[in-house]
Amino acid sequence: MTDTTITAISSAQAEAGIGVIRISGPESLNIAKKITNRSELKNRYMHYCKIMQGDKIVDEALVCYMQQPHTYTGEDVVEIQCHGSSASLKEILSMILDAGAEMAEPGEFTKRAFLNGKMDLSQAEAVIDLIKAKTKRSLGLAAKQLGGALSKEVSGIRDELKELLIQLTVNMDYPDEDIEEITYNKIEDSLSSINDEIFKLIAQSDEGKILREGLSVAIIGKPNVGKSSLMNIFMGEERSIVTSVAGTTRDTIEESAQIRGIPIRLIDTAGIHQSEDIVEKIGIEKSKQAFESAQLVLLILDSSKKLSDEDRELINASKDSDVIVVLNKTDLPSEIDEDELKDIKLIKTSFTNNEGIDDLKDAIEEYIKSGSSESRIDPVISNIRHINLVKLANAEIAQALEMCRAKEAIDFIEINVKAAFDYLGEISGDTASGEIIDEIFSRFCLGK
Repeated sequence: MTDTTITAISSAQAEAGIGVIRISGPESLNIAKKITNRSELKNRYMHYCKIMQGDKIVDEALVCYMQQPHTYTGEDVVEIQCHGSSASLKEILSMILDAGAEMAEPGEFTKRAFLNGKMDLSQAEAVIDLIKAKTKRSLGLAAKQLGGALSKEVSGIRDELKELLIQLTVNMDYPDEDIEEITYNKIEDSLSSINDEIFKLIAQSDEGKILREGLSVAIIGKPNVGKSSLMNIFMGEERSIVTSVAGTTRDTIEESAQIRGIPIRLIDTAGIHQSEDIVEKIGIEKSKQAFESAQLVLLILDSSKKLSDEDRELINASKDSDVIVVLNKTDLPSEIDEDELKDIKLIKTSFTNNEGIDDLKDAIEEYIKSGSSESRIDPVISNIRHINLVKLANAEIAQALEMCRAKEAIDFIEINVKAAFDYLGEISGDTASGEIIDEIFSRFCLGK
């Protein structure tokens, strides 16, 4: 517990019907009484109050006092719901500061919750994800992590590592005592079991990261094959200009959308083709850069025309990338030689008639899940910090297994097991440094 009381506006800084100011700390109740001129505020009651500055009414508000330790921060907390004008919020905040509170740092309420044992570090980070969630699935993943799904997984693995560490330490420090000797076979069995559990987390991490951050999808093809039409279909509105004139899109256009609850960052590119036009050349170069940087490429071909050398060049370039090939304009007489595409999985579409769109969405969803052997299981890991720490722990376990099979000294094996234990502890915050903790909470918005 800290002896300072903090405050901040917790609602969005915009005109609204209701605004929220939060106070946390030992003086929360006294400050609330002071600005409302009330002698009593019952625990967990919503009180109708007038916010008073001397004899002047500043605003009318609902005030709720919540007594520690059963609060978000683990401290005494007061939440004030007033009218959501910036003037009202700032005036009441100023009164609270004058009454003895200090201005909260970004994320300080959640940081106090972490320091007071109300949540671990991974759950605290899930609060950010919950605030920033853009789709139902990313919201569900954040809520799952906030509820402790990742914490439970990591805690279980750390318990197994701790048990192994105890056995290794006892055998190293007390070799002459009458204790059960640990064998290399037993060490290998334990390490293999732990390794399997860590691998399951890693296998789900790609899907989890995409649900959290979004999938970068570049729409590539020659001019006038339907790239902008597909962009508009995914967006549900006419964001890109669509005409029968080739080369309408002269630059890359980036927009956010969602497909089957998956956040997508769409990049509609200029048609890739030979051009002497300086502006088109710049657009084409940006398209090639998008091709190289996107996680997934949708390569669109025109089925109503024969394959050109440029089409073949794009197809060859796509062999080293994650690509879904879309054969568009199937509503028109076919001129393309599909024998040239026999080794390529095609999605046939007509954007004009809205045909094949569900097949394309299925293919995108399947791509996201195909990287995970546990695709039927909802992921519990999505944060890049957590993913990196799990991978570091996995590397330490792999090295420990190698040494175990080579019958290396047990104290060498113990070093790697301890390192894996500590890496996983950084996820929950048990072994995270103060510098890491401060850096994580600095990413929070003010008031949370």
